[in-house]
Amino acid sequence: MPQQTIDAITAQLQKVLIGKPRVVKLALACILARGHLLIEDLPGMGKTSLSQALAQTLGMSHQRIQFTSDMLPADILGVSIFDKQQAEFVFHPGPIFRQMILADEINRASPKTQSALLEAMAEQQITVDGVTHHLPKPFFVIATQNPTEQSGTFPLPESQLDRFMMRLSIGYPSEEAELAMLKGDTIKTLPQCIDPISLNEMQQQCDAVTASDALLNYLLALINASRQLNEGYGLSPRASKALLAAAKAWAFLEGRHYLVPEDVQAVFTPVAEHRIRQTSQAQGEQLSAKLLAAVNPIR
Repeated sequence: MPQQTIDAITAQLQKVLIGKPRVVKLALACILARGHLLIEDLPGMGKTSLSQALAQTLGMSHQRIQFTSDMLPADILGVSIFDKQQAEFVFHPGPIFRQMILADEINRASPKTQSALLEAMAEQQITVDGVTHHLPKPFFVIATQNPTEQSGTFPLPESQLDRFMMRLSIGYPSEEAELAMLKGDTIKTLPQCIDPISLNEMQQQCDAVTASDALLNYLLALINASRQLNEGYGLSPRASKALLAAAKAWAFLEGRHYLVPEDVQAVFTPVAEHRIRQTSQAQGEQLSAKLLAAVNPIR
């Protein structure tokens, strides 16, 4: 994929999420690494705008699902209804059958409803009444959640958090970015830059990014150091695979076909902090910074 195409994609996304180039780049890297993204932030920070901009730019079908406390798994997956004419149950697909899903305020739904996404995120398929239904490809989930201290929320279990490759926080915009928004300078309708076939080619090129033994040893040293922490959870083998895939996608966006330690460092906190924290987001970020400072890369 030509570098100018990648630059055009990132430039277009940055016109929607003004002043947040790192967030845009990490979200794009998450898609290229075939991961799912969790955005934890206050309402009104641009989470929905980011997901819609990604879908339009990459040519993916998009569906927003608003999670509520009374939502049932069938409201997401679909339901089988008996058809009298055919004398059999017919499956009616739910809103999850899109290439990009925005699971808005996911932690306002009950744990039972939250768990309806587990199979879809891990295997790109769902099972209803014993029948397996494959989801569209590519399939990507952006889930948003409000801070856990807000009322009416159900904390995501560790098994659900581990399905998300990255966790990001957009944060408040700068004065310049907010002024541009107030002036109406942001773009609402975006042209399509690539299609899903081209996106799949980009994902394959990310897979082909090479990693030396020294680089892999550095990555494993970070993973093993996390397992020695007394105040946090150790990173799982799934997390180590996610870290490698995310680092390869970051290197690809940088225009390289090989990994350097800076690629791992760039994506480590978004990949690790929601997995190792026991309490708050701040604790996870502090532990991630502690691990990066403690483990020296081997060059």
